[in-house]
Amino acid sequence: MIELPELVAGGLAAGTLTALALGGSLLRSRRQKAALRAEVTELRARLEGTEGAFITEVEHLAARRMPAAAAQLAHPHLRVPGPAGQHTPGTPTGIALEYVLTALREELTAQRTRIDAAAQAGLRGATREIQAALYRLQDALRGLQQRYDDPELAQTLFALDHENEQSLRRAQVAAVVCGAWVGLAREESHVVDAVTGGQARLPGYHRVRVNNHLEPGTALVSHAVEPVAIIVAELLDNALRHSAPDTDVVVDLEHVHHGVCVTVDDAGLGMTHDERARAQRLVAGSDPILLTDLGDPPRMGLAAIGRLTRQFDLNVDVSSPSPYGGVRAVLRVDSHLLGRIDPGERPPSASAPRSTRERAVRREPVREAAGRATPVREGAAPGAPVPEAPVPGIMPAGFPAVAGPAPDRAGSAAEHERAPAPGREDPGDLAGLPQRRRRTPAAAPDAPRPQPSARRPEEAAAALAALQYGTAAARAPKRASAPEPQRTDDEGGAAG
Repeated sequence: MIELPELVAGGLAAGTLTALALGGSLLRSRRQKAALRAEVTELRARLEGTEGAFITEVEHLAARRMPAAAAQLAHPHLRVPGPAGQHTPGTPTGIALEYVLTALREELTAQRTRIDAAAQAGLRGATREIQAALYRLQDALRGLQQRYDDPELAQTLFALDHENEQSLRRAQVAAVVCGAWVGLAREESHVVDAVTGGQARLPGYHRVRVNNHLEPGTALVSHAVEPVAIIVAELLDNALRHSAPDTDVVVDLEHVHHGVCVTVDDAGLGMTHDERARAQRLVAGSDPILLTDLGDPPRMGLAAIGRLTRQFDLNVDVSSPSPYGGVRAVLRVDSHLLGRIDPGERPPSASAPRSTRERAVRREPVREAAGRATPVREGAAPGAPVPEAPVPGIMPAGFPAVAGPAPDRAGSAAEHERAPAPGREDPGDLAGLPQRRRRTPAAAPDAPRPQPSARRPEEAAAALAALQYGTAAARAPKRASAPEPQRTDDEGGAAG
């Protein structure tokens, strides 16, 4: 039988053990609670830091990255800033932010394309009406030029015609950039006539020096004549605008393996590497053209060249500097766009520079005067002046249109100039050798004289052109800033 003191001792021992166990459990729970509280605090701080970093990234995206991405569409050289945090790229947050930028670019591009297409459609319709009005004015001016022989009036009409031609060129370029047709169909023409036709559309055409090294009769097919003239005019306009007014722009026409090259060299300031790269992209025509990318006001020359090179399978390169210090632009016309015209039946215009190959094959007749040999233009009347270069007020010759109501003034002048004088032999029929001229017997006093027939419009135009050439050449002021470069009698190239 158990004694009472033993029971009390056993109960106290059990209570003590229980109290110790409960105290240990309470202590462990307090420690766990403190650890949990510290972990919660740490997680809360981390969450607050992540939230702050995300807010910072969103603010950085809205304030800097999105405006830069929008501006980069118009200016590809601009750089879009990266994320604000160093560890953001590659994370889910960084990937989501990049997706936002990509979606923004795509939507802005689509909106710009739609807006620009609407602007181009409106401008295309306006330029179509302007072109039609300018063509009507051009026909009216040329009709007046053929009707009246007064030198002062003719000089004014020529000046108005040239101003109208420049306005027509600007409207035509704007229409081409907006996707319209070139606006004029021409018949097959000499390459040199297409080049001088483009030259005639510029205010500073007298600064252009053309060297023709093509085979006589080298021509363009009909659908390539106007595009080549537009491209040459824009390349020359760019060269004239960015070079000093006392310098010349040199144009060389050369045969190459796959066709013909028209090289334009200026002595201007040139372009930087980035400017040259952008110009090459424009003239290549591979990228879509937006009016908003062409500046304010839009500079459409290179963009128009790009449209034409893509539509008519032409090639333009502006990536090389000129040996004169400016820019070299090369237009290449492939063989499938070339043809041939018999220069005897359809000679080039009178103001077009003669081919150096023609001079090499056939020597020009010479005339002895005061112990010096003076070159005489082949097929011209002895003693007739040899024109050197176009003069201000008279446009260089272009090329005839298919359905043009007015004959080509320069072509008529060429026929008038190439006609041999009465009573004299044509030196072109005597193998280029000087011949003794026979005197024409005087008519009898009582012999009836033939009555002159009425002049045809072509003859009147030729006489008017010759008269205007002489009067304008006598009145043309010389450039005072620099001496006029010497030119050969036939080509307009540099002497020596």
